Amino acid sequence: MTRSALRTPAIPLAAVFLAVLASFPAPLAAQDGRVEEILAQVQDSIIRLREHIHRYPELGNREFKTAELVADHLRALGFDEVQTEVAHTGVVGILRGGLPGPVVAVRADMDALPVTEMTPYPFRSTVRTTYLGQEVGVSHACGHDIHVAVQLGVASVLAAMRDEIPGTVKFIFQPAEEGPPPGEDGGARMMVAEGVLQDPAPSAIFGLHSFAEMEVGKVGFTSGPALAAVDHFKIRVLGLQAHGAAPHLGIDPIVMASQAVSAFQTIRSRNLPPLEPSVVTVGIIRGGTRFNIIPHVVEMEGTVRTYNPDVRDAVERRMGEILAGITEAGGGGYELEYDRGTPATINDPGLGERMLPSLERAVGAGNVVELEPTMGGEDFAYFANEVPGFFFRLGQVIPGGYSGGHHTPDFQADNSAVPVGIRAMSNLLLDYLRAGAGVTDR
Repeated sequence: MTRSALRTPAIPLAAVFLAVLASFPAPLAAQDGRVEEILAQVQDSIIRLREHIHRYPELGNREFKTAELVADHLRALGFDEVQTEVAHTGVVGILRGGLPGPVVAVRADMDALPVTEMTPYPFRSTVRTTYLGQEVGVSHACGHDIHVAVQLGVASVLAAMRDEIPGTVKFIFQPAEEGPPPGEDGGARMMVAEGVLQDPAPSAIFGLHSFAEMEVGKVGFTSGPALAAVDHFKIRVLGLQAHGAAPHLGIDPIVMASQAVSAFQTIRSRNLPPLEPSVVTVGIIRGGTRFNIIPHVVEMEGTVRTYNPDVRDAVERRMGEILAGITEAGGGGYELEYDRGTPATINDPGLGERMLPSLERAVGAGNVVELEPTMGGEDFAYFANEVPGFFFRLGQVIPGGYSGGHHTPDFQADNSAVPVGIRAMSNLLLDYLRAGAGVTDR
């Protein structure tokens, strides 16, 4: 669906859009000549940095070398401030322009995943480490290496233009977007708690994410709700161990767990309004030690995805009621641990409408695509809950090329996505600052 399709159904939306544009400075020329000039000079070196980051990935809260590379790059550019060890391994850089104006923030996540890479890249990762007691491969199977490289490129472009920038840009390089290791705090929530959106306080924040289903050169956006809240549950279904040939002498937790998995799906189909998005997924079931023994306990683990806080409450409540009913009927018991994680990511509608013309000028109106909301999650939400946020998707697949899905061994993001991301984000930040400062030309 293109952006024009977004406008056609509702006249009130068009009226709002025109009202916003009326209060915004006159449109600027297509792209920014200075951005293009500097981008041409730095893009090859930034792509080499991307390859280096990809070759040497690090898991959440362990991004030591990545953070060092980032901090060194910002210092070499002459940033006014570079703060390290924010929320463990995060880096925050402050670039003050030569002209007065507002403060804006931009964020990139740095962590990789415990996924063994299987791609044809000459710079593919062969890193291995221990995660949750197991030896695993480590790779950037979600494109965070692209995100870091794009933001380093934006830093290079804007540092070269600092004398003509009206305002301040706060560059946030975030650890542990995929979640900190068990027992640790981290990610955007911890950065916000440590005051990353203060001193100076931005009036808006921007971010991007590579998209395995979109070609290089295109960018996607979602107005309003964009990514779902992410909850994590753990369940222990308790029974009584017995011989498999004498089930009447025990209480079978496998049967009760199986019934619960099926019954959880009725929450979506029978307990919630049909138009309210939600997902209940059981991703892990563990139980038993031998084929002829009914075990004492079965463990289940999974995720719930929602947008509406009332739906979130209803799902958690119904899961408890279902488990109570099934285990009582079966003569057993249960334990439910329900952890509310990242909230839903909501793109500020006013900020989105205000910045879409800039995005179109940067990459071409035909390359800006409206995307449906996804049930995936993003802890960019913690930033966007504090200040207006705009989060968009960056195409990563060359036409006719291939990428596996996010979080898979054959996930592939092409280097040519990097300059597109730099161009798009640099123009967004510059246009936002110029508008806030009342600058109408370049």
